[in-house]
Amino acid sequence: MGSFIERIKRKQWLALSILLLVIGVSILPAEVQAQQVIPQVDISVGGSSEEDDFSSAIQALIIVTILSFGTAFITMMTSFTRIIVVFFFLRMGLGTQQSPPNQVLVGLALFLTIFIMKPTFDEINEVAIQPYITDEMTLMEALATASLPLKEFMVRQTQDQDLIYFMDMAGMSSIGTVETLPLYVAVPAYVISELRIAFQIGFMIYIPFMVIDLVVASILLAMGIMFLPPVMISLPFKILVFVLTDGWYLLVRSLVESFN
Repeated sequence: MGSFIERIKRKQWLALSILLLVIGVSILPAEVQAQQVIPQVDISVGGSSEEDDFSSAIQALIIVTILSFGTAFITMMTSFTRIIVVFFFLRMGLGTQQSPPNQVLVGLALFLTIFIMKPTFDEINEVAIQPYITDEMTLMEALATASLPLKEFMVRQTQDQDLIYFMDMAGMSSIGTVETLPLYVAVPAYVISELRIAFQIGFMIYIPFMVIDLVVASILLAMGIMFLPPVMISLPFKILVFVLTDGWYLLVRSLVESFN
């Protein structure tokens, strides 16, 4: 009964507060009330001043579409793929389960990608973004110009056999310059090459940790300790070896230098 009366009182106070608010607004001067009116918003889409360029609405739609493929752009057309795959191989070799966590590995891979790709991004900004901002070229011309530095970077890192394979599948016998190479050929060839190199590096990283696991398992077997998992004993030794050899520095330096 008491709780029911309290709910009624709260509703009464709420109604009284709303009523006082309405009365306070109604007694305001007309000039003040006029300032509270929400301004009208007029949205209109006009044609472009140039016949060869797109309208602003179409340009905005194209930009939003490009941004929606940001994840694919980062993972498929930059150095991110090789770095993140190697990092996950390292964590599996150490056997630390979720340490370092995925957020840390992805964040480190992302900033290393920015560091490695900075010369390419600077060239894109110089030859495509700035001319487009200053109206020296249209949007489609800027996109075509911006793709050239990316294709040059990918072709440098792509093995010949992968590039030739996808060119044959696309019915291309040869290309004169990198500019004539389409992205639908360059990107898959680049990704395949990056995965191959990442798995090779991961194999080289995995071997020392596997040797430590085998040594610890042999020692435990010789001592007759069957119930103790070898991974539990080998994990501190693997971490110790990785720290003493300054593994993070060596791994990151090798990854960065592998793109030069």
